[in-house]
Amino acid sequence: MQGILIVDKPMDWTSFDVVAKLRGVLGTRKLGHSGTLDPMATGVLPVFCGGASKAVDLQLNHNKSYRAVLKLGARTDTGDVTGTVLETAPVTAGEGELLAVLPQFIGPQMQVPPMYSAIKLNGQPLYKLAREGVTVERKARPIEIYSITYGGSPAENEYVLDVTCSKGTYIRTLLEDIAAAMGQKGTMSALRRTSAGVYTEADAHTLEEILAAKEQGMDALEALMLPVESVFEESLPLLVVEPWVEQHLYNGCPTSRYPAADGRYRVRNAAGQFLGLANIVQGVLRVEKLFVERN
Repeated sequence: MQGILIVDKPMDWTSFDVVAKLRGVLGTRKLGHSGTLDPMATGVLPVFCGGASKAVDLQLNHNKSYRAVLKLGARTDTGDVTGTVLETAPVTAGEGELLAVLPQFIGPQMQVPPMYSAIKLNGQPLYKLAREGVTVERKARPIEIYSITYGGSPAENEYVLDVTCSKGTYIRTLLEDIAAAMGQKGTMSALRRTSAGVYTEADAHTLEEILAAKEQGMDALEALMLPVESVFEESLPLLVVEPWVEQHLYNGCPTSRYPAADGRYRVRNAAGQFLGLANIVQGVLRVEKLFVERN
């Protein structure tokens, strides 16, 4: 079984919990996921199954979209409402002040990752150090916020924000910074990832749906999966190769004087089967990564 299963991660599950559960459901240990979600977060978690796991590190689109809720009035050690309250303060700002500061957070910027994160220091995740009460200096990292849209106020002092951002952005930290720009203390009270790379909520299946499909049989389970080619369809042009070139790709042999422009391609054979990725440099076609068994 090979493909990409988009999971709608439930609250209070870690991303690792989801992968561990799916190892049993899918009957394989060969699984990888794209983009860790906090236990309190829900939403889009792409899980790469079987040979598709080779595509995890080859994705060209790493952008993410989130729907988050900023709660004013307190700051916590984790940056969200699951943590210990470190500081409280009267709320003296509202929607107007929020809308006024949002534009300053659009664009490239540097962000210091939180202590409660999966970033590793000497092989140990920072969140483990944080749980021991240890705080270490973290280097600011480049991120980019592409858009922030205000989505209303579901409760007093709570504000919904839809954020589209680059890989590596911590929404908890962003919300704390937005609150600080308003002159307030703030923390994140809810988070849902609405897209990860090319995949959206519309592609996602709950664990209940996945388990129900398993009960129906492997064909029903496989029907929930997206093809590995879907990772590359939006970003790489398609190249259809002749059978003799296909054999060159299987054997790792270059094909000279190939009649196509230089560049990176997703490749299918004459029967329409996705083979993998290849590059053409100065007219020479070479395989980059295959996702099929050699014929």
